[in-house]
Amino acid sequence: MNATPYAADWSAHRGIPLMRTLATALTALDAADGPAAFALPYRPEVQRALDRTVLACLERRARPPVSLPDLVSWCRERPVADWPVDLPAEAAGPDDLLLDPDSSRPTDLCYEWAEQFSDSANVLYDREIIRAALRLCREYGEEDAYTEFRRLLVMRPVLTAAEDFAVSMDHVLDPVKELLSRIYLPVPDSYLHGDGYATCARCLTLLTPLHEGGWWCERDRCRRLGRPSVGRRVLEEEAGQLLHLARPLRQFVTGPGRAEVALEKRLTTLGLRVRMWPAYDAYDVHITFPDGWVWAVDVKDWAHPAFLGRAARPVPQEPPYDEAFWVVPQDRVDDRPGYIAAYERNRPASARHLLLLTDTELVARAKARLSRGGRATRKKENGDA
Repeated sequence: MNATPYAADWSAHRGIPLMRTLATALTALDAADGPAAFALPYRPEVQRALDRTVLACLERRARPPVSLPDLVSWCRERPVADWPVDLPAEAAGPDDLLLDPDSSRPTDLCYEWAEQFSDSANVLYDREIIRAALRLCREYGEEDAYTEFRRLLVMRPVLTAAEDFAVSMDHVLDPVKELLSRIYLPVPDSYLHGDGYATCARCLTLLTPLHEGGWWCERDRCRRLGRPSVGRRVLEEEAGQLLHLARPLRQFVTGPGRAEVALEKRLTTLGLRVRMWPAYDAYDVHITFPDGWVWAVDVKDWAHPAFLGRAARPVPQEPPYDEAFWVVPQDRVDDRPGYIAAYERNRPASARHLLLLTDTELVARAKARLSRGGRATRKKENGDA
């Protein structure tokens, strides 16, 4: 398949490999434990990121970062668009940072750079886990086991000891029991505030208590919506050994999955028949109208529309459907003017007919179709004369 002219243009920019290297290094630093991450000698991918950033600055006759802590400060304080590097116009928005200014944790943009371009074991961990779950459930011939596995990761990223025991007794999850024991990890003391813990009401992950009071949520999307709202409080004495999902799974499965199940709820409320992650996750949502017309939907909770466009591909044909869409949460589009247009400019020719809608637009289309009685002909639905 030939690349689109725009995709080829991206590959011509020397800043693309640098951002890839930086994103990989920053996610590796985030996964490392304590101050040892900044001790000499640095990990190879971290040293490589520092060296390449310095070289890029020297080539542009700009002041380079003088140390790894200085580079981290750049990533936390300096928008990517202001870096002295050669990047395509749509590689980042004017305010996009690689690290959150309050926590120094990777932003969604940073993770998406790493996810798009890196072969880092840390970045690919979430994919490996999902592939393992798919393989195990297929071997058992248990599609329901995979669906419940995905729903567990989305709806219950935090488990008390009692909840963990209940999960271990759920026979539907038998194919993935060993996997679950490896991806739910003990919660560190940094999440403890007073006599307990708190979860975010929006994304259900644990909140981090701040020294000056209040809470911090690790999800960019939650932070954009304002101060975190506390969902569940878990007392330390009642939690036992509190567990939560490994960070890559919280980032790439729990977070986006919240948008998927929110859409499921809205469509089910309309009276539509909805299947989640059908045929071992062929796509995210299978929607059946009363007249038998079927929509296939993949939900993409991405911060960066150009990356989303470059990742666009036709929705798999099984299970069969009549129309297919990619869907992005409305707030992603609201946060970045021109989001849909940037997606369309960057999608490959093979996906030029793949329509991207917001979740709000999809629900509105569903309501409109139901109001027509859901009986339009296939010819009319497909836009033919």
